[in-house]
Amino acid sequence: MNSVSTFLWHKWRWLAIASGYIVFGLFGLLVKVVLLPFTCGLLDTRQLRNQNRARRIIQYLWRQFLKFVRLIGGFNYHFPDHDQLGRPGQIIIANHPSLLDVVFMLAHARQSNCIVKQSLLANPFLNSAIRACGFIANDGSPQVIDHAVAALQGGQSILIFPEGTRTGDDEIIRFHRGACAIALRGATVITPVIIRMRPRCFKRNQPWYLIPRDKVNYEFIIGDDIDPAAWLSGKHMPAATRQLNAYLQTYFERELQK
Repeated sequence: MNSVSTFLWHKWRWLAIASGYIVFGLFGLLVKVVLLPFTCGLLDTRQLRNQNRARRIIQYLWRQFLKFVRLIGGFNYHFPDHDQLGRPGQIIIANHPSLLDVVFMLAHARQSNCIVKQSLLANPFLNSAIRACGFIANDGSPQVIDHAVAALQGGQSILIFPEGTRTGDDEIIRFHRGACAIALRGATVITPVIIRMRPRCFKRNQPWYLIPRDKVNYEFIIGDDIDPAAWLSGKHMPAATRQLNAYLQTYFERELQK
């Protein structure tokens, strides 16, 4: 591909991604309208049945958004075997390279709950979805772990990004132990999902208009299930939590280097 073609394709991808931001905002407004019965009190969002209804709506809308941006050339993605996600009592642990990771994961992990940053409740494009779906807002209190454990024991699956925020420019994975504490207390199975993104884009503190010259490609690899009981056998909870967290961090580091 000559330099002129490369330049033109880069400008096209810039327009495609800019359009994606605009469409995401429009989808956010659409979500607020569609979820009005949940957020204005007509439906009780404390009931899991209603939360799952809202999650199905969000899953469908976000999947259409991702297909649209792929269609216009904003990025490519490959997410095989996603039917393995969303099982009762499953905790899904993923790394967090970009802004869109939550959208990708919740668009493909059927009816999963999710631990989200408390600050997102102030986001006008996302707060209706968080409330209607019953997602767990992480305010840093011990009750967050209790709520997540109760959700798992009640048959829900939960998506967690143990880094707590997007991976830094150094691309070093730093997992907090909270995800493992939740997994060992309440999960029936732990499923790691490795998110590979080449080249990196939509990073923390990156202006939206800085688009790499090459098209962004996402690849989602679902790892083998991990049995939480095997990590608890003969160990105290704090030691098991530390060891599992260290194992998962090493596992993700190894897989991301492939």
